[in-house]
Amino acid sequence: MKQHIPGYILPVIVFAQFTGTSLWFAGNAVVDDLIAAYSLPELYLGYITMSVQAGFIAGTFIFAIQNVADRYSPVAVFLVCALLGAGANGLVTIAGSGLSIITARFFTGFFLSGIYPVGMKIASDWHKEGLGRALGYLVGALVVGTAFPHFLKFAGGDLPWRYVITGTSLIAGGGGLLLFVTVPDGPYRTSTPGFTFGVNGIRKLFKNKDFRSASCGYFGHMWELYTFWAFVPVMLTLFISQHPNSEISIPLWSFIIIAIGGVSCVMGGYFSLSKGSKWVSLAALAGSGISCLLLPLSFELPEALFLILLLTWGFFVAPDSPQFSTLIAQSSDSALQATGLTIVNSIGFALTICSIQLVNLLFTHMESPYIFWALLPGPLFGLWTLSSFGEKSS
Repeated sequence: MKQHIPGYILPVIVFAQFTGTSLWFAGNAVVDDLIAAYSLPELYLGYITMSVQAGFIAGTFIFAIQNVADRYSPVAVFLVCALLGAGANGLVTIAGSGLSIITARFFTGFFLSGIYPVGMKIASDWHKEGLGRALGYLVGALVVGTAFPHFLKFAGGDLPWRYVITGTSLIAGGGGLLLFVTVPDGPYRTSTPGFTFGVNGIRKLFKNKDFRSASCGYFGHMWELYTFWAFVPVMLTLFISQHPNSEISIPLWSFIIIAIGGVSCVMGGYFSLSKGSKWVSLAALAGSGISCLLLPLSFELPEALFLILLLTWGFFVAPDSPQFSTLIAQSSDSALQATGLTIVNSIGFALTICSIQLVNLLFTHMESPYIFWALLPGPLFGLWTLSSFGEKSS
């Protein structure tokens, strides 16, 4: 029997996802202030991002092994993690060293593993039909949430950098509370197996051609995604250094360029209903790959054309995220679906650490726009591997 879903359910879940994931790049939005306040090295941009990614990887493994979101109420898990994540983020304001900031950001990432994936589970517990569209909204909320600290930095003007950290912590905790008091556990909630770290199970998953194809496509996507987001302010700064008369607002345009990916995630969710998730993913990989190829050549162009290209890259870099989740879930053995999603997400986020560190090191040795070509293998690899998804072997 089809369940009646109150109209407010999905908007509240999406809003809570947005507020919770605003914690993700809160440190990046104020990294220049942190470097100046604590006399930190320029490499710190990479370190602060990698610490969040590492915390998220650790958290997803532990949450999956313990089957947390299935053993306990997902909305309660979301609330606890939103409050603890907000608290860990807030510790940055009283940190006394670079190491303590990185530690606080690690635990912020750890508790984000109870926000982003759990928010998607809450949505799936309410939406048996139209889940792809719902996930498009949720990943769109993650993208806008990721961009939001940059907007706070812009809106705060000359306010101290602690305003951004405190603001993101307050809205994250508030979003978790709103979800908890207004959205009960969904009618389709069922208990599913937790993560099973077994060589045989993982080998069985990767023997499936479609699972390999979707997973490797996702790996290529992740090689590019978070590094692009982390270095958008750097790209803008580099352009301004070459065009001293430019009046680009780095926080505002960082927000716009990243947040436009939220719009494309929603659009991709609708296109997937008619075109399919593979088509959306291939189109996104092709668009982001072309944008990456052209970017270093655009630094000599007028400001408007440069910004249009960055907006185009921001638009195409994100919408394949929910579609890859769909493809991976569809191609996993039903008994190993939780294992498949967890291991693929963990490998994908581990790759973001590698790509962030690579670009970070390149930038410290040569402040050249051509270093961003280091991201190009990601979408190229994704296109190559995903193209065989769903094709019958001869």
